[in-house]
Amino acid sequence: MAATEHGGSGFNIHPMDQFRVEPLFGGTEVHWYTITNATLWMALTVIAVSLLMVAGSRGRALIPSRAQSVAEVTYGFVRKMVEDIAGKEGMKYFPYIFTIFLFILLANLLALIPTSFSSTSHIAVTAVMAIGVFVTVTVIGFMKHGAGFLKLFWVASAPTVALRVVLAAIEVISYFVRPVSHSIRLAGNLMAGHAVLKVFAGFAGALGVGAVIPIVAITAIYGLELLVACIQAYVFTILTVVYLNDALHPGH
Repeated sequence: MAATEHGGSGFNIHPMDQFRVEPLFGGTEVHWYTITNATLWMALTVIAVSLLMVAGSRGRALIPSRAQSVAEVTYGFVRKMVEDIAGKEGMKYFPYIFTIFLFILLANLLALIPTSFSSTSHIAVTAVMAIGVFVTVTVIGFMKHGAGFLKLFWVASAPTVALRVVLAAIEVISYFVRPVSHSIRLAGNLMAGHAVLKVFAGFAGALGVGAVIPIVAITAIYGLELLVACIQAYVFTILTVVYLNDALHPGH
């Protein structure tokens, strides 16, 4: 319940304010060249990814350090994902897929720091990554198979030609919808979770000493968001690998 316009009592919670993109160095207008809070936290994500992999691969000790263990487990996890779904042929594109996974994972985790900014909750960020994946796998498909890539849309196992045409139309539509669902899924899940956290934090601040229940709820939701941060990075990455496999092996 929002506070009344003339100073009445009540809760005044604005959960969507945390997603506002604002210039870092004053002003109110945001242009394509403006350095914003989104720019800052994406840059911090790139730095965190670089530090993790540099620290993890620098020593290469027989008994790994914590950083080396995290780097090795992450590397092995994504490598196995690519091998299992796209096969040995997909390993050629492993660096690209691994970079996507690390960026999304670290961006999601950094967004859980209080007063931070969630860059992956913005469709402008996730759409760029999703469109990049869409264009990449499409180019790979046509470069590798030429017109044979169109077999992806032709369901040869369908019993009649008429049904094959209908299914082909459905396949084409679903193919071009991929970047939309790919980007909205990630941004929507992150935005929803952070908005709920903000709502319960607002309740906790308004209730003061009686905020036991909201604080317990915040703790539970924070744990859930930690899980969501990892799962959404995994989902985005595994869909990327599935789309890559379609480009490498387009036949139904």
